[in-house]
Amino acid sequence: MTRITRRNSRARASSTSDGDKPVNPNPRTSIPVGGGRGFSWILNITLMILLPSVLLLFLIGLYMKNNLVNPVRESIKPRVVTPFPAPKLMDLPMFQGEHKESLYWGTYRPHVYFGIRARTPQSLLVGLMWIGVKDGRYFMRHVCQDSDELTTYGWTHHNGRDYGRQVLVDKKLTLTTSFLKLKEKESGYGGDWAVRIEAQSEALNEEMKEIVHLFFYVADEGGTLDLGKGTSDIPNHHILASGSRDDLGSWQLHLESKDEFEFHYAGFKTPHIHNLSDLVQMNLGTQARKIGRLQLSDTSDYGPNILVFQISAMISFKADIAFVSKSRGSTSRTEERIRSLTGDSLTGRLEQKQRQFYDKFQRCFDMSDELDSEAITVGKASLGNLLGGIGYFYGQSKISLPPSSSFVPEDNYISYWPAELYTAVPSRPFFPRGFLWDEGFHQLLIWRWDVNITLDIIGHWLDLMNADGWIPREQILGAEALSKVPSEFVLQHPTNGNPPTLFLAIQDLVCGIKKNKFTASEISDISIFLRRSFVRLDAWFKWFNTTQSGKDVSTYFWHGRDNVTTRELNPKSLSSGLDDYPRASHPSEDERHVDLRCWMRLAADCMSSISEFLEDSQTGKEYNLTAKLLSDFELLNQMHFDYTNGAYFDYGNHTEKVRLSWRMVEAAGGYPTRELVREVLEEPVLRLVPHIGYVSLFPFMGRLIPPKNRLISSQTRVSCGLTLDSDLLPNQAQYTCNATLSMTHLIGEGQFG
Repeated sequence: MTRITRRNSRARASSTSDGDKPVNPNPRTSIPVGGGRGFSWILNITLMILLPSVLLLFLIGLYMKNNLVNPVRESIKPRVVTPFPAPKLMDLPMFQGEHKESLYWGTYRPHVYFGIRARTPQSLLVGLMWIGVKDGRYFMRHVCQDSDELTTYGWTHHNGRDYGRQVLVDKKLTLTTSFLKLKEKESGYGGDWAVRIEAQSEALNEEMKEIVHLFFYVADEGGTLDLGKGTSDIPNHHILASGSRDDLGSWQLHLESKDEFEFHYAGFKTPHIHNLSDLVQMNLGTQARKIGRLQLSDTSDYGPNILVFQISAMISFKADIAFVSKSRGSTSRTEERIRSLTGDSLTGRLEQKQRQFYDKFQRCFDMSDELDSEAITVGKASLGNLLGGIGYFYGQSKISLPPSSSFVPEDNYISYWPAELYTAVPSRPFFPRGFLWDEGFHQLLIWRWDVNITLDIIGHWLDLMNADGWIPREQILGAEALSKVPSEFVLQHPTNGNPPTLFLAIQDLVCGIKKNKFTASEISDISIFLRRSFVRLDAWFKWFNTTQSGKDVSTYFWHGRDNVTTRELNPKSLSSGLDDYPRASHPSEDERHVDLRCWMRLAADCMSSISEFLEDSQTGKEYNLTAKLLSDFELLNQMHFDYTNGAYFDYGNHTEKVRLSWRMVEAAGGYPTRELVREVLEEPVLRLVPHIGYVSLFPFMGRLIPPKNRLISSQTRVSCGLTLDSDLLPNQAQYTCNATLSMTHLIGEGQFG
């Protein structure tokens, strides 16, 4: 093949002009010659033909580049945002049909004081706001936040499915919110539901009675709402709103109250539902300036997707709000359904649900007669808050890309695929979203109450796994969740893990089957779940085993610590879950983290148990060998035990001689500012990190110390020392220490594990 170059072109041009004259192939046809005029004429004709052709070819090439080549490149996404190539757990039949519909509606908005939504990407949202007073000024209460300084708030009862009761104390005002779900024959998908709002005050006489301003709202993430006509054929009832959705059919929202109240409303059309508090406060502020009253404007934008209803009444006050789906049809039957969700009928249903909650709590946890009523009340509230804190989220995580990535997004991140997550949350005011390592602990309690909810939640988490076997540790899905997170914590880093605590709950399920703690139907569901989830759990373990491994065999360290920061005395290890636990002062690949080693041993042991249960002997044998290696007591001590202190430590490049000192540094704009900067007074060396704390107890908690070994007693002293040095009250510290001693005795006698 001849390669065409500029040199070849010049050579051809030269030979044509300097060589022999071209031969006319047809001697009968003369070529006009006239002082070069004929050549110019031919050149002009040639250009007239070639230029449009070249332009056309250029436009075709540009079109192909933009519409054919680029989409192909864009479709080749990095593996980090490619879903794991296996059937999804949430597609299992056990999560469809009646199960899915029974969990459709719920109090799935844990970041607000009271909120309801459906488990669907674009849902109807319902919530409650009220006006509180702080330092003589009015403030809107809506989103859970400590700055509101509520005396208390939380679910005293919640069954995770169709009932909950919450008490909120805001200074002298006490609000009680109750939620009830009911499935009637005529109901639309997910059934009907009711909310009861009760307002009480510490005021003891009529003269001290106060007015409460409540704001109940409904919003549609995917459509518009119709303002109700107000009056209803049912006495003391008002139609607040109505609409129609593909999933529900037509629906109505009714208000019932026998108490006197003042009513106002406002309708908004906005794509940003998460800033609803601001919209309501702006409307109230405008009205206050106009008419000098704290009331909504009684106006609405055209085609609103949010309707807010203000109910102002003297305390004490009670109101019931009923949501009726599939409301078209027999008017008398619809009215009957509304009556069953309000008034005395609702009172009876709530009391029945409360009794059922008590009975099930007793059965599930086998409460000892030795426990007093206060302890049992705390236990019920703990369970209620955990179940009441379950939320549903939908959106796309933002994933950071390593500098070496060839994929260049418009921003500094790439989006995960759109995904849903059904999960409990660790904290309603601070962390009202899914955290991977918290969820394993949550499920240790939830499976004992409702194992199907546990399987549903774990299934949602495992379906978030990417092609590498990685699961983003913090799930910030949707605008509401994003609004609660500082920008520096939004991006998820695919090099960083999180303790695989889901193995704790899964191990419990396998052990529970062996101990006959489940019904035949539940055993069947768990077995099907484990069989499908195994490939994902296997990939998850292998991701940890390859990406978080250390330099030596069977050593691991948490990746993601900042090794260049000068603003932290000891760089945080966010991925470990123990964010500010003091590790090696200078992060490096030489580190060995004892807690991660123990997590890996737990995960390997759990995989071995699942393999045995599924009768996969070959895979089980491999995991059993890994678990035994990570259980090697001598190797563990060689890597992590400090005989001088009698405790297990991390290992890494460390010095104790570091401090934070005030320094003048140049800030934005070139102005000097005073900041605390880390100062290293001694070169670090590879050594055990002499900090006794939570990670020191991991081998003890993981039962890696052989029964009756002398180190058991030393770990007891470590535990009691940590407890007695803590901020616990003396009697609490002693109780914790005694509990540790009891556990030590049982382990020493071989009664555990």
